[in-house]
Amino acid sequence: MKPKLLTTMRGYTLRQFGADAAAGVTVAMVALPLSIAIAIASGATPAAGLVTAVVGGLLISLLGGSRVQIGGPTGAFIVVVYGVIHRHGLDGLLTATLMAGAILLAAGLLRAGRLIALIPEAVIEGFTVGIAIVIAVSQFKDLLGLTTAALPADLIDKAAGLWAARSTMNGAAFAIGLATITIIVAARRFAPRMPGAVIAIAIGSFAVALLALPVDTVGSRYGALPDGLPWPKLPSLTSVRAFELLPSAFLIAFLAGVESLLSATVADRMIGGAHRSDAELLAQGVANLASPLFGGLPVTGAIARTATNVRAGGRTPVAGIIHALVILALMAFAASLASYLAMPALAALLLVTAWVMSEPHRWPERIGAPWSDRILLILTMVLTLFADLAVPIAIGSAIGLTIRYAKGEFKTHRQPPLQG
Repeated sequence: MKPKLLTTMRGYTLRQFGADAAAGVTVAMVALPLSIAIAIASGATPAAGLVTAVVGGLLISLLGGSRVQIGGPTGAFIVVVYGVIHRHGLDGLLTATLMAGAILLAAGLLRAGRLIALIPEAVIEGFTVGIAIVIAVSQFKDLLGLTTAALPADLIDKAAGLWAARSTMNGAAFAIGLATITIIVAARRFAPRMPGAVIAIAIGSFAVALLALPVDTVGSRYGALPDGLPWPKLPSLTSVRAFELLPSAFLIAFLAGVESLLSATVADRMIGGAHRSDAELLAQGVANLASPLFGGLPVTGAIARTATNVRAGGRTPVAGIIHALVILALMAFAASLASYLAMPALAALLLVTAWVMSEPHRWPERIGAPWSDRILLILTMVLTLFADLAVPIAIGSAIGLTIRYAKGEFKTHRQPPLQG
């Protein structure tokens, strides 16, 4: 369970520090607007996303079992967090996250890291596609500049609320959002090494400020961003409250554990390494215990940011540490600039993120999969769209494990989706 940081420090060179530092700065530039966008889409404040990236990212790199894992808020949690906040308030989310941290810590101590191999691939893919659809639908409010009250967590009611507000569409907001999507897609296609998302959001936000367009920004909606971390504070926790939030805590712990270990597996293939799954779960537990103390969201390994780190030259946890410290520095010295970020541009970023999460290039493979996998994927996706999020995980896993047991299969090779 030894953290990878201790292992990688042996023979560490100045040259490697330079590569890690460059990668850390690159990932921070990507993570900052994405963390803000994920927090807003989750029904929290932009500050919560930044706090999560700093506290969670730092602890996962310090204590984790992967050389290159980048931790922070991710798109997979948007629907979960939105639902918990909608039902139990922000304090309920903080309490549930704290409890999830304790569950993850216990899982790491019990060496449960390898149990991820038991989860059917079709369940994870169906859940991920369902989450991506819900994320995409939830972004139309800001992408189109609609004027409407807070939208409900239920997908059908959310869609009905968006349709009812269609007459309030803001043409300027839609133009900024559409331009942002175009630039991000073009950058991915023609200049994949460039931080296309950062450039696109900067251009869109600059256009809003320069032309004084009637478009919401982070600052106009949420006020000034904090210039540092708040003092830690324990959320309220009673036995009644704990029992009420237990299902949410288990769901958060499950998603954090699965996504972090999938991300570490992807990273292993990219660098030819081997992560320590139990150390990774321990780090996720500590990070999710710490993040809510500062008002942060659930934390997990972020597959897309981890891949960005590897592509930028990061090879040790030092890159992740620098990524967290750079975001903290930007909070201290450039919080006022972040307030100018345009809401349609952030919505566009999450729409692209949702599209990538759904892995559209894999649909031919999914269609050609065995009928049992296809049915399980579709069932999990539909349940994710229309039922409480604990339901698709429980039912999908139970059915999938039963099918695999009947076939005598206990191992699965998974191509995890790239998520924010």
